[in-house]
Amino acid sequence: MNDVDIKALPDDVATLKALILNQATELRYLQEQLNLALHRRFGKSSEKDPGQHELFDEPEQITEEEVDAINNSEEIETIAVPAHQRKTRGRKALPEHLPRVEVIHDLDEADKVCDTDGHALHKIGEDISEQLEIIPAKIRVIRNIRIKYGCRACETGIKTASMPAQLIPKSMATPGLLSYIATSKYVDALPLYRQEQMFKRIGVELSRATLAFWMIQVGKALAPLIVLLEEALLSGKVIHMDETPVQVLNEPDRKAQSQSYMWVRMGGMTDHPIVLFNYDPSRSSEVPLRLLEGFTGHLMTDGYAGYHAVTKHGITGITGIGCWAHARRKFKEAEKVQGKSKGSGKVHLALSEIQKLYVIERQIADKPPDEKLAIRQARAGPVLNKMRRWLDKSRTQVPPKSALGKALGYLDGEWPRLIRYVDDGRLPIDNNPCENAIRPFVIGRKNWLFSQSQAGVEASAAIYSLIETAKRSGHEPWHYLTHVLTELPTTKPDDLQDLLPHNIPAITFH
Repeated sequence: MNDVDIKALPDDVATLKALILNQATELRYLQEQLNLALHRRFGKSSEKDPGQHELFDEPEQITEEEVDAINNSEEIETIAVPAHQRKTRGRKALPEHLPRVEVIHDLDEADKVCDTDGHALHKIGEDISEQLEIIPAKIRVIRNIRIKYGCRACETGIKTASMPAQLIPKSMATPGLLSYIATSKYVDALPLYRQEQMFKRIGVELSRATLAFWMIQVGKALAPLIVLLEEALLSGKVIHMDETPVQVLNEPDRKAQSQSYMWVRMGGMTDHPIVLFNYDPSRSSEVPLRLLEGFTGHLMTDGYAGYHAVTKHGITGITGIGCWAHARRKFKEAEKVQGKSKGSGKVHLALSEIQKLYVIERQIADKPPDEKLAIRQARAGPVLNKMRRWLDKSRTQVPPKSALGKALGYLDGEWPRLIRYVDDGRLPIDNNPCENAIRPFVIGRKNWLFSQSQAGVEASAAIYSLIETAKRSGHEPWHYLTHVLTELPTTKPDDLQDLLPHNIPAITFH
């Protein structure tokens, strides 16, 4: 005991306390990471954005109550009756545009007599019910017969009727077949190898290589339309942008395991948004710099620094706006890992304040920009001011490496971009529209996993672009794409504008 330096003891205790505190903080951080990993692996996502749907809705998931409701035709319709409303039960009527085939069910002649007095029965009406039937895909062969003419006098003057211009010269694929394959892959996420098996089941041998070649040719043929869509996109005032990984196996000077990216831009016209997919092997800031060249306006993105470079590299006229959905997502992650632990109150407060902003947006969704601006400044402004004061205080109380600390750091770093939407009624609050646009590609990627070649992924980008843009103009994808692929070979360059989705009436089933 005599060897212990009593004066040094407080310093040693302080050091020990600091060490214990650091270890406790590190342990809490590691526990949060474990909780988050377990939730991502086994938990159910609680974030539901508009336009998001479950990937699957299988027969195994239907409840007994739902089965009973369907069996008993529990579809409820409300009929207005004087003094009250009456609810009736029955199926929804089948669409009027579907063709009808009448099947008459009549009594046998021996049964057309009255069981009471034996007199002959006469027709007094009909009971009509409808059932839905589907005929599996039928493939037919179009025989192009070119009439030949010759001169009997000289026997050398022979003329033959020419073939109409084809999208893919000398190909046996019609525009309808090409559209069917493209729609199955790019809308319904059906990989080409499965389509090959489906064709085989109905007696047609079409190899996956042939289908892939056709899709590459379709992508190349659509290139002039994509150029026109890009011009319209860059002429708008707001562009949403996002990116998602894609793997391309055969690229020059790159390993098969290398990760590339599909970039998505959405914007242009308010009523007819344009969606453009672009493939690039890089995720660097050079990509958005190139894709946004010539654009002036507002750019909506998440907090990825590669987008921030657009406004830092001398590009004038582009102003960044932040995504509140991403800010909210950070706090949702903190909520998942913290549960009811210390600090969860701050998480719930942040989510509550963000929810107030979204409530305001839902209420003003259909209002013109000037009214949106006034309401945002009157109602959202005070919410943001309160949140800023809370943020400044909370950042000093929460370890920065914790899930909540990271959420607060993201909110603080993005704050100038996040509050910018309040000052302009034309600006969106988040990047969800772009994320919804990119979702078909992400779902498809779960099935086909990778692209074989750069030509293939570039063709996919072109086809995805046209289909997703067409959907936002109200088109049924197969009908629209069939129309475009039919008209494209004979359309003059000056008339290509007529084939863009926003320049023709919506093509739907009829």
